[in-house]
Amino acid sequence: MNITFPDGTIRQFPDGTSGMDIAKSISEGLARVSLGIFVDNVPYDLSRPILNDASIRIVTFNDDDGKQIFWHSTAHLMAEALESLYAGVKFGIGPPIENGFYYDVDLPNGKKLSVEDLPVIEAKMKELVKQNSTFERVEISWEDAVKYFTEKGDEYKLELLDGLKGSEITLYKQGGFTDLCRGTHVPSTGAIKFPKLLSIAGAYWRGDEKRKQLTRIYGIAFPKKEQLEEFIHLREEAERRPPQAW
Repeated sequence: MNITFPDGTIRQFPDGTSGMDIAKSISEGLARVSLGIFVDNVPYDLSRPILNDASIRIVTFNDDDGKQIFWHSTAHLMAEALESLYAGVKFGIGPPIENGFYYDVDLPNGKKLSVEDLPVIEAKMKELVKQNSTFERVEISWEDAVKYFTEKGDEYKLELLDGLKGSEITLYKQGGFTDLCRGTHVPSTGAIKFPKLLSIAGAYWRGDEKRKQLTRIYGIAFPKKEQLEEFIHLREEAERRPPQAW
């Protein structure tokens, strides 16, 4: 198959070549920092096979799209940490945002989180990073997805599935955690070296004040320590800055 690179170069690869294979064909250095690949402007995991001629763009943390993939994956990492710490926790949505991510969660037995709990969750995340678990994309039928989340007892995922009937359904697994998700994700949790949880807020399920209020946990992550340190420094400076008078 013919693969067209952003500079217009066309190279031939065997059908089913993955994004990671393409990255490695360029350089091992690129392969180490690659986070995802866009195939005809559709985001793919680096492990996903490419089956037809396509234009591709490999992204790293230096790209906005790469940051979004990185932070989306960190939301899943945090969810795995929460599930290991609070058995029976249920999950709403966990998207990447402009600077980081959040996940809306329903904690079991009326558990309330405070900022004092964040270092414990963060420590569990760092423990899971060391396991370097692969993010695995699983295509599944709508019926099987409903069965899985029914058995798990997660009514929030079941409600999301109600709006996805007739669509392609994918789950993502890493370590001991499975989530309903379209992706895309980094190759493994080992890439998320420096996660940082930032704050907690309340959020009504699906933005409806008549629905249950969930716990929203905000966070961010970086592949390098100095990037996290710079972020923290800038954040602290902004918090110290006096409010502007209008």
